[in-house]
Amino acid sequence: MTISVFMDDYRTCPSGYVLAEDIDQCIALLETNRVDHLSLDHDLVSKTRNGLMLVQYMVRHHLYANRITIHSANAAGSKAMYRHFKQAQEDFEMPKSIKVILKPMPLHASDRKMR
Repeated sequence: MTISVFMDDYRTCPSGYVLAEDIDQCIALLETNRVDHLSLDHDLVSKTRNGLMLVQYMVRHHLYANRITIHSANAAGSKAMYRHFKQAQEDFEMPKSIKVILKPMPLHASDRKMR
């Protein structure tokens, strides 16, 4: 089965995507499914485990999707994630055929989940 994954602990998950609220959930989905589109946030509830850590793990363990979008509104964090993927492609650690897109999504109060 092919799925699309949305990793975010704040925004509402788009229709047709499987939600991963932390990097462990995202890793589990990548390890057990074929992922067509993976959309990633940088800042998560855990201040010590963020989207960049996931990207580093993905490259180290060769866990990829056909397309990867970094949707984080954190400019520095999202650029670091994007650069890590692109460097992995340049170093032949990640297939160049994987499309990596940097497309920040704004945070909207109406999208916030009730906790």
